[in-house]
Amino acid sequence: MGAHARPNRIHRTGVRIAMVALVGAALPISAGGLAQAATPDATHSADENGRQGGEAAGAQDANVQDAPQINADHAFLLDARDGSQERELWGGAKADESVSMASTTKIMTALVVLKHPELLNRQITVKQEYRDYVQKVGGSTADLQTGDTLTVEQLLHALLIPSGDDAAMALADNLGRGDTAEARIADFVHQMNVEAQQLGLTGTNFDSFDGVSQGNNHSTARDLAKLGQRAMLKPVFADIVQKKQFKTEAVAANGHIRYYTWNTTNKLLSSYDGALGIKTGSGPEAGYALVFAAERDNRTLVGAILKDDQGRFDDATKMLDWGFAH
Repeated sequence: MGAHARPNRIHRTGVRIAMVALVGAALPISAGGLAQAATPDATHSADENGRQGGEAAGAQDANVQDAPQINADHAFLLDARDGSQERELWGGAKADESVSMASTTKIMTALVVLKHPELLNRQITVKQEYRDYVQKVGGSTADLQTGDTLTVEQLLHALLIPSGDDAAMALADNLGRGDTAEARIADFVHQMNVEAQQLGLTGTNFDSFDGVSQGNNHSTARDLAKLGQRAMLKPVFADIVQKKQFKTEAVAANGHIRYYTWNTTNKLLSSYDGALGIKTGSGPEAGYALVFAAERDNRTLVGAILKDDQGRFDDATKMLDWGFAH
């Protein structure tokens, strides 16, 4: 599928969620900035905090009796049809345990960039250091060529579709503040953590712009599902992550045109009817991760899976099927 795959539906989804988010603004706002649902955390499978009564107890009873049968314990699913109200549908036994999140980190990388939409057309020149970094860490790459000039928006495609660590470094190096690359990247990661705090993602910390952890880059399935939902409110983000393939061109150092074709790492886009994205991740410590979203029957579900095996797409499918049936 080309660069313009399903733009109309994505746009409508982003608009609808954004509109109801305005309605949700009338709800009480927590310290983290997130509006609280009518039954916060009601459907998490483990009731560690003893929340009971009314709809919450009923939801938990149903959750125990009828839950998606998946391999991952680090899993969480929410219904985003109510915008920032974020109706929580189901959580695995370890939905609130902080673990390595690999390249799902790049959702926050993109969100920090999109706080400055006026920079989308800014042009950035690819440095050899970005290619050297990918080679050093053995990371995923968009195969950006040294000396090529791309816009911030093109680099967001390179970040989110083929999961380019080189694109992540280019964005952090150019949009962070400081006199050296090290200082600019540190500032960018700091901005990621500030955004996480503002969103109330209490189980999340970043030490990396791409998920290649320095030892303290972690999140929870609950946090990542909420982060994914917030990112999907951004039309540019929502448009990018639903693309199976994106073709673009850049200006090479010699002035010639270079053509790039990036293919998604998210197999759910090809296998699940109504899939909207969002982001894959994998690594030796993290295992296989996936933040995902799908739309059916005027409902948008967003979920996250961490520390899964190669069956993460099957697990996501089961979670979505269960969610749409409830």
